[in-house]
Amino acid sequence: MEHLYELWQRFLTSLNYVQGYTTMAVIFPIIVLAGLFMFYLNYRKYSRPLASSHEWIYEVLKNHRDKPRITFIATRHPMEKRDILPLSVILAVFAFLALFRLGDTSAPQSFHHFSQSRNRVQFELDSPEEISRLMYYTGLWTGHYTLEFSEDGRTWQEQNPFPAYREGETPTPAMNQPHAHLFKWQLANINSDNPPTRYIRLTASRTPMELGEIALFDAGGAIIPGSRIISENVPELFDEQHLVPERQTYMNSMYFDEIYHGRTAYEHQQNIYPYETTHPPLGKEIISASIGIFGMTPFGWRFAGALFGVLMLAVMYLLIKNMFGKTIVATCATLLFGFDFMRFVQTRIATIDTYGVFFILLSFFFMYRYITTPPDAKFRRSLLPLALSGISFGFGIASKWIVPYAGLGLAVIYALRLIHLRRHYKNSEKTGFAGYVTATISFSVLFFVVIPAIIYYLTYIPYGLAGGMTVEGGMLWDPAFYHDIVWKNQVYMFEYHGFLVDTHPYSSQWWQWIINARPILYVRDSIDSLRHSAFAAFGNPVVWWGGFIAMIFAAIDLIKKRDGKLLFILIGYLSQLLPWVVISRIVFIYHYFPSTLFLVLALAYVFNSLLERERGSNKIAVYGFTGAAGAVFVMFYPALTGIYVPRIYFTNFLRWIPTMWPF
Repeated sequence: MEHLYELWQRFLTSLNYVQGYTTMAVIFPIIVLAGLFMFYLNYRKYSRPLASSHEWIYEVLKNHRDKPRITFIATRHPMEKRDILPLSVILAVFAFLALFRLGDTSAPQSFHHFSQSRNRVQFELDSPEEISRLMYYTGLWTGHYTLEFSEDGRTWQEQNPFPAYREGETPTPAMNQPHAHLFKWQLANINSDNPPTRYIRLTASRTPMELGEIALFDAGGAIIPGSRIISENVPELFDEQHLVPERQTYMNSMYFDEIYHGRTAYEHQQNIYPYETTHPPLGKEIISASIGIFGMTPFGWRFAGALFGVLMLAVMYLLIKNMFGKTIVATCATLLFGFDFMRFVQTRIATIDTYGVFFILLSFFFMYRYITTPPDAKFRRSLLPLALSGISFGFGIASKWIVPYAGLGLAVIYALRLIHLRRHYKNSEKTGFAGYVTATISFSVLFFVVIPAIIYYLTYIPYGLAGGMTVEGGMLWDPAFYHDIVWKNQVYMFEYHGFLVDTHPYSSQWWQWIINARPILYVRDSIDSLRHSAFAAFGNPVVWWGGFIAMIFAAIDLIKKRDGKLLFILIGYLSQLLPWVVISRIVFIYHYFPSTLFLVLALAYVFNSLLERERGSNKIAVYGFTGAAGAVFVMFYPALTGIYVPRIYFTNFLRWIPTMWPF
């Protein structure tokens, strides 16, 4: 794979020398929109009954009768042996793509701890050397370091080339460690007129602070070997010199909100009270478990998200198969989900959205299994899917507060199921509905309220442990835990998210998500004037634009066909989108991530409808739609992974909306 990757890089680099070709960035979205138009034109054509056929006659007669009521009482299609191969291939391929170049598997692990009594360190070279660069790897806590050079150990020159911008302001420190640059490789600001240096001194502006590694470079730009550095008092700063990179990249450093969630996950590892408390703890605890396995490395803090991103595909396949029963539909629609940019990018970053979305999908999957339990089945058969849906909801709400929106949708679907069961009992003249619904509601309170509350409460245990409490010592019953930690954090989170007023260059509005108009840029870098790297969170245009059109057709067909599966899809989609219509706080396109689950389900419905009409080229249309999504995924792969490609590739091929797509 590395060989193929090198060939791909060479091909892209060759584009720098191609002259005179037409900019394609405007042509590609036109091609996609034209393709979607033709696809749905074909869908409309083949979804109608043939004129003068028995289908047409049935349709006319049906329109003269009372339309049936929508019901969730439907067939649940089981998995089959023939599903094993496509599902296994999908999981294997996307697991490889998720882990390929996910992040470095090594990073400095030993940190020098600056304390109140040891806020200064000094080390020396075996002989004077002109220092051209100093690279350092930051650890926990914020502040800056005063960097000083000396030739004789008595006269010191402070490295501070940038004065204050305004009178009275603090000059820019040579070695800064703000919260946005933790667990990153940084370059110090070195004076350009330094004489040969032998002694180097660092003084922390505050304590505690941590520093992982320091690399010194000579006048020629070569790293000074650790064997030439005398550092008996600070061995942690020079014990991992083989890890020093050429430059900072996303492969070796944190980016975007990893500085909050990845950092907090590490703090859980170190039994430190967390820095980031604006979201529930579970997602960061999952990241912490990943760090415990793979170490505090980029791969370590991102692995769990990548794993959950692959597991999403498995759950999606199972749900689509249960809903529509066709292996082709489950395979193609799951591939669409795999090819979606949002799922791919968002699950490869150490943030918590992945876990919230995964548990949303899982809770809807089990809710679908609950509502499709045969109405005449014994009561206990409905308990397991109902319990698993509630437990999944509990894990989700303990990960991120986007999940309560899903809870509204689940509640509506649950209520409609009970209404339909009541109608079934009445029509079949069965007795005992009052006892059935009483028992169901009682267990539902347990599954959707009590157990989620317990899960949520227990996820705060690391907070108490960091505060010196213990479970054995009665932490869970201590007012200092349940009031001062748990309850006050809920108040803080509500106030933070409810009254968050801020600006951000990549913020967006809910309607922009639907048309995929405003990606959020995570990384942008350039090696030189030719090679460029960038990646962002946004959607695959084939999936998002095509999925929204499918959602419109689903709404229309719901009125015509009264299919409960369509109501399930629409309720799920609207429950995730509509709350953002009225929310006034700053929002971003990744808040649309949960809604994409239902875009894929709407597309699965369209695929299923086409394949049920065994005429024309419907199967080719389904394969073509899936292939188009895959082709666009390959095309945008550089903008999803941060690999370096010619700048012209972004501007002439990928910037489909020039003023809004920020590559």
